[in-house]
Amino acid sequence: MSLFFETRRVVALAIALAFACDFAQADAGTWRIGTDDDGLVTASVHATNKLITGGGALSYSPILTIACRPDSQPRWTEWLQLNDTVSANRKITMSVTVDGDNKFDESWLVGPRGRMLVRDGADGIKRLAAANRLQLSWRFGLLSGRGQADFDLAGVDEAVSQLAGSCNAAMP
Repeated sequence: MSLFFETRRVVALAIALAFACDFAQADAGTWRIGTDDDGLVTASVHATNKLITGGGALSYSPILTIACRPDSQPRWTEWLQLNDTVSANRKITMSVTVDGDNKFDESWLVGPRGRMLVRDGADGIKRLAAANRLQLSWRFGLLSGRGQADFDLAGVDEAVSQLAGSCNAAMP
């Protein structure tokens, strides 16, 4: 009988920790800065929304990463990290909305295993540096529906400035 109550306490603690971690990730204004072994400098932020996967059993927040490569071309890159795969092979059309009113379509490359959508070039980073909010929308496949990720870009100008300084690059 005490094992039953002990198990319930452990489950309750696990649920409380899961909610605490979820709230910690909800602070989308927090950019995580990092450097890879090959010198790639990155800044990443979680989406403010969740995507449902696995028949509704799991959910996750996509991650937007901006990066610069010192002394390399292309110097600036942005990518969207997903847990689900998209069915496109090479390119996907991404619907982009900046600050709720500037909407346009772009072509993004499909990365390894279809779980990363990538776009190179300083123009994408430049539009983010002055923005407050970014919404991305894409099709997972012909019959799979659409995915959408919303990002609160608070602090992006400081993140881009830090990346530019680390890469000895001009601000986009």
